[in-house]
Amino acid sequence: MVDKMGSDIQAGRTDQVLLHRFLGVDLELAPGVLVPREETELLGRVAIDLIRAGDENPLVVDMCCGSGNLALAIATHAPAATVWACDLTDETVALAERNVRRCGFSDRVRVLQGDLFGGLAGENLEGSVDIIVCNPPYISTQRLEGDSAHLLENEPREAFDGGPYGISIHQRLVRDAVAFLKPGGWLAFEFGEGQQRQAAALLARARAYDSVEFASDRNGTPRAAFAQKRLDV
Repeated sequence: MVDKMGSDIQAGRTDQVLLHRFLGVDLELAPGVLVPREETELLGRVAIDLIRAGDENPLVVDMCCGSGNLALAIATHAPAATVWACDLTDETVALAERNVRRCGFSDRVRVLQGDLFGGLAGENLEGSVDIIVCNPPYISTQRLEGDSAHLLENEPREAFDGGPYGISIHQRLVRDAVAFLKPGGWLAFEFGEGQQRQAAALLARARAYDSVEFASDRNGTPRAAFAQKRLDV
């Protein structure tokens, strides 16, 4: 797996800015934007391993980028990568842009705003992306109104609400990523506890992916999927 990355989640204040450490990258946090979780580091490690094993100058998309944590971790640990980061809200895009500048990656990481792949419209990226990474919302609406309601006390609903079954964004992601991935490119995404079978079914139903695998957290629970776009699609 990926080496030389801090795996401990740490936070501190520097010049009145709240910082959060994610895979060795210090990120600014802000109200209205998801705080990166430890389980997302698993997805980041998988993505970086795939990038390092692939083409020399990879093109990467971080969809649902939030604070830019995955995009900036990838840019840090894969110095040849060019990264496009997308999210929906003004708050997330503004924060991701600040973090890109803070980390000094304005030449390699570009932040766009839009509804999933709508943010990439007009950029001529179709069929050219080596890897798409995504940490989408995956908690059901019902749970957010019940036992997971506490999550909304300090963070936005958009970061958690995955629709009636928690996989509404996954459905769109798996379907729409096909047009942007090049043949042999990778889709890697996080999902919630107990959603492995749903993730596997979505990938199978798309009829566009091979080499579907899952990565598990330190407790042995599958939390990330990665699948390769078929060469004949």
